[in-house]
Amino acid sequence: MNVSDFDFELPEELIAQFPSEQRGGSRLLVVHGDGRIDDAMFSELGRYVVPGDLLVLNNTRVFPARLLGKRIPSGGSVECLLLNERPNSSDERSNSTWEAVVHPGQKLKPGAQMLFERDGVRIHGEIAAMHFQGRRTVRLATEYPAGLSAAIDSVGHIPLPPYIKRADAPSDRDRYQTIYARERGSVAAPTAGLHFTNGQLDALTSHGIERVEITLHVGYGTFKPVKAERVEDHVVDAERFTVSAAAAAALTRAKRERRRVIAVGTTTVRSLESLTVTPDGEVLAGNGDTTLFIRPGHRFQLVNGMVTNFHLPKSSLLMLVSALATRERILNAYKHAVARRYRFYSYGDAMLIL
Repeated sequence: MNVSDFDFELPEELIAQFPSEQRGGSRLLVVHGDGRIDDAMFSELGRYVVPGDLLVLNNTRVFPARLLGKRIPSGGSVECLLLNERPNSSDERSNSTWEAVVHPGQKLKPGAQMLFERDGVRIHGEIAAMHFQGRRTVRLATEYPAGLSAAIDSVGHIPLPPYIKRADAPSDRDRYQTIYARERGSVAAPTAGLHFTNGQLDALTSHGIERVEITLHVGYGTFKPVKAERVEDHVVDAERFTVSAAAAAALTRAKRERRRVIAVGTTTVRSLESLTVTPDGEVLAGNGDTTLFIRPGHRFQLVNGMVTNFHLPKSSLLMLVSALATRERILNAYKHAVARRYRFYSYGDAMLIL
């Protein structure tokens, strides 16, 4: 299958630069299994789910992973996007070692010093090792009494996606975060969940919709372009996920009782489809890295439907949703969305695939 088969035309003005005025105020495009399309509002999600459905949410939390500062002693600007903290690298909460993407990469070699500062909170950085494409191992340290994590929260910026052509604003700390975000560790939000309000989740529960949470920390690879010509030649980056025993038990009950599992977001789909399901339908808890690349031809073992946002042309995420609803239906739905001026990508409108 060719990557070019997943291309579509999108006017730039349909790429949402800001969230809707109110959380939950987005539109909802519903794609039914027979190909029918409904235009609705996200607040009407309860019309399309039925009592007994199991809604699965990703409770990862975005942290302000983008550090902006200066090089020492030149004073030149530097940007550091924190990706993964090295295990067991922290010392009394005041320092730790991270994998990061650093700009300007070519000028920052091992031993290079950096300073990140905001509102009197300072973080010192040192390049420890060089890797490919601007990736570096970085040592961070602070004298901030509350520790390094708190210093990063104070100094860092929300790492908005590259197609949002503006600087982050204080409001992004709230709106680029789901209301149920708990487990710190993502550099990008699981954006399908951004639409939910507490009131809507409570209403769905009252309607008989079961709800369970899993965790997948969204990595920098979510923005990785597909450079191969053939879909099968693309490799997705690993992302860490956790599905607890309680969540696995809820999934087991739903599967055995033939109830629908509705995943909120592509990250949730990847987590669920990475689990082991025994021949008698027991879903086993899981904890580790997944490199699963879901594309047309994938046989879904757990997921029956999903809530998702609209994705970039020729992206691995577009291929994932095409695996659930077929490429033809998804591209037809996207053509419909463009014609009706839906808002696209992270801060855009939503889609429900049934």
